[in-house]
Amino acid sequence: MKPINLLLITITLLCSIATAQTTPATIRVNLSAIKGEMKPIWAWYGYDEPNFTYMKDGRKLLSELAALSPVPVYVRTHNLLTSGDGVPALKWGSTNIYTEDAKGNPVYNFHIVDSIFDTYVKRGMKPLAQIGFMPEALSTHPEPYQHHWKPGADYSKIETGWAYPPKDYKKWGELVYQWVKHCVNRYGKKEVESWYWEVWNEPDGAYWKGTIPEFYKLYDYAADGVKRALPTARIGGANVTGGASKWLSGFIKHCLNDTNYVTGKIGSPLDMVLFHAKGSPTLVKDTVVMSIRQQLNNIAGHFKNINSFEKLKNIPIIIGESDPEGCAACGMATNPENAYRNGTMYSSYTAAAFARTYELMDLYSENLVGAVSWSFEFEDQPWFAGFRDLATNGVDKPVLNVFRMLGMMKGKRVEVIGNRMYSLKTVLDSSIRGPQTDVGALASSNEKSVAVLVWNYADKDKQGPAEPVSVAIDGLKTSVTKATFTEYRIDNAHSNSYAAWKKMGSPQQPTKAQIGELEKAGQLQKMGKSTVLKVIEGKVNIHIALPRQGVSLLYLDM
Repeated sequence: MKPINLLLITITLLCSIATAQTTPATIRVNLSAIKGEMKPIWAWYGYDEPNFTYMKDGRKLLSELAALSPVPVYVRTHNLLTSGDGVPALKWGSTNIYTEDAKGNPVYNFHIVDSIFDTYVKRGMKPLAQIGFMPEALSTHPEPYQHHWKPGADYSKIETGWAYPPKDYKKWGELVYQWVKHCVNRYGKKEVESWYWEVWNEPDGAYWKGTIPEFYKLYDYAADGVKRALPTARIGGANVTGGASKWLSGFIKHCLNDTNYVTGKIGSPLDMVLFHAKGSPTLVKDTVVMSIRQQLNNIAGHFKNINSFEKLKNIPIIIGESDPEGCAACGMATNPENAYRNGTMYSSYTAAAFARTYELMDLYSENLVGAVSWSFEFEDQPWFAGFRDLATNGVDKPVLNVFRMLGMMKGKRVEVIGNRMYSLKTVLDSSIRGPQTDVGALASSNEKSVAVLVWNYADKDKQGPAEPVSVAIDGLKTSVTKATFTEYRIDNAHSNSYAAWKKMGSPQQPTKAQIGELEKAGQLQKMGKSTVLKVIEGKVNIHIALPRQGVSLLYLDM
């Protein structure tokens, strides 16, 4: 090949890459093409430390989560049966629900666990009640029991006496029975029927120190206790990790085909199936690079697995933890790959990931009822310490505003086509790391409104200038001649308490006035004032400029 030809090819390739990166984004929303219900699968949250629930900032955040959702929010937390004094620590909590007297007789104390559930129920929220972990008095390996893990320490330090099987399965089953019976008496049968109960957490990994058959036995006794107390209660499992399809298959087969350890009959109650899905950020030349591909492939793999069981057709599915990575309490000081959490990277990732979760739900025809974001708050910790949380010291972080946007999306999900939106297949194959960013959308409509969630996302945590995005909405009723348009925005200048905090000089002891300013900055903000748009023959066009890692909600009120 002649040198001149090689030069031309190189120039042509560089030009095509530059053109691809700067291609103006266009999005078409077809309100007439219904994809399904706008199920609020996002209205589910979870955390390790249950005692944060009724603390000052925990109560505040729970109130905000309840207020932003059009349906009751479900909450999942670890350590509801763990022994201890109720004092929280990172990746630790306790309720002391079960002890034994000197003769080995059970002693039940529901005070702390009631405080947790009371906090939810008073706000119209509902528990995804986790039956775990093992009380000290029941553990086959009780010492050491309470761990003292800190960020940066070996994760295995958390694996203490709470992770072991019970020394007496009948006492374990009776504990579950007494707990559910107590909840029915306290909250009423109808209320508890609306909850979900699930056994343990990630039994395929560090959280279970018994054998697989011992876990099946643990589940059978727990499920029997739940159903004896309330036959109409919903119980399921097994909340395995993302890559544990074979483990989940074995558990399902046990529930469908094996002899029950309690009844001696075939089968064990299975009212829903739960699993986890996690991404895996890395640090490349001091830049965080996400792996949205891994999280979504975890979901796809488990969906395929569940579909292989004919008896599970249409069974409710809950993604018990669905996140960019695995450790909420690992801050960016010890894990620099987690630096995405404070700013707009986390919010744009969340928008793009939930949209693809809906796509996977459609592709596999699954009855997905919830996807738990394992992100809450960490009481009395440094400001913006880089934990995977929704708020810091009572101040909302940018990511929380994505959930506020999702809470405004109601009715039916409708078709979206974007020239810069990565296809689901491409994301599953190679993530979002091409020469251009993912400018995509998720849209919903009902009789009174249209909502279009738009993001400009890429796995590489880089900021970029605003790009033009044209959104064409078609399918409005021909009788509609005008609509009130409002744009809500998350970027470095809007709905961003972290940017405001940095502008202040990153104070670790902000004044009362500064805290007030941060609280205001943490709320969902509009881009300018609402305007009235003309609707011509059921169509309306909207033009915005969206920076890289920014998210907008385009809202039409008819």
